[in-house]
Amino acid sequence: MAGGSGSRLMPITAGTSKQLLPIYDKPMIFYPLSVLMLAGIRDVLIIAAPESMSAMRGLLGDGAHLGINITYAEQSEPRGIADAYIIGAGHVGNDRSALILGDNLFHGAGFQDLLREAREKADGCTLFGYPVADPERYAVADTDAHGNLIGIEEKPTRPASKNAITGLYFYDSDVVEMARGIHPSHRGELEITDVNRLYLEARSARLVQLGRGFTWLDAGTFRSLLDASQYVQVLMDRQGVRVACVEEIALRMGFIGAEQCHELGLAMGNSGYGRYVCDVAKSLA
Repeated sequence: MAGGSGSRLMPITAGTSKQLLPIYDKPMIFYPLSVLMLAGIRDVLIIAAPESMSAMRGLLGDGAHLGINITYAEQSEPRGIADAYIIGAGHVGNDRSALILGDNLFHGAGFQDLLREAREKADGCTLFGYPVADPERYAVADTDAHGNLIGIEEKPTRPASKNAITGLYFYDSDVVEMARGIHPSHRGELEITDVNRLYLEARSARLVQLGRGFTWLDAGTFRSLLDASQYVQVLMDRQGVRVACVEEIALRMGFIGAEQCHELGLAMGNSGYGRYVCDVAKSLA
């Protein structure tokens, strides 16, 4: 989901999509795309504003270079996150699906296993919780003593917990009808929290807790955009790890071969990122 106006990042989003802004060494949209790829998802729909579509296509094309299939759909005006399932109903069809927000960054040990488990779950929805210092900015999860999800509240003034629900969701095939059945909020938007509540009422919503050793960042403000860039830089400088290198992930997931990966690195000239991709291709050849 890469729509919206990026109003919190004005004026830098006046001439470009928020999801095309850099988080350190790569466009923001590489980070959520990498999550889908790590989950083994190869059929991707990017929903973006009409004025961003040309640049988005220019960046990612049809995804063939990464061994995936990318298609595009327009969201003419911000109508909420759940609108993704109205716009993308034909793409989803009767399949299970994942939805990720275009400004979210996830990183942590064992994340791929959590993604695989969420993808393989046949029924209901899987949400991911993460403790934050300012839960009133987010949808907040309330759990019982056993960690079971018992309540969800959108941007509460008195949060039941500090456990924010992140911008990553896995759903069964009922989600399109769920989205069609909710009513717009007072802001005129279709809230994904309302969809999640329907699953919760049906006792088919589960929460996966992302705790210590894990990082989740919503890069939708100037501060969080800077925090995300600094986090990625520190990992690269200290550990040599490049978070969300989609070419490396495509190679490690078996979507492309080492030769194709090496060619992608060469195409980026003498950039540090391009050299890294070439080095990865050589090491895994």
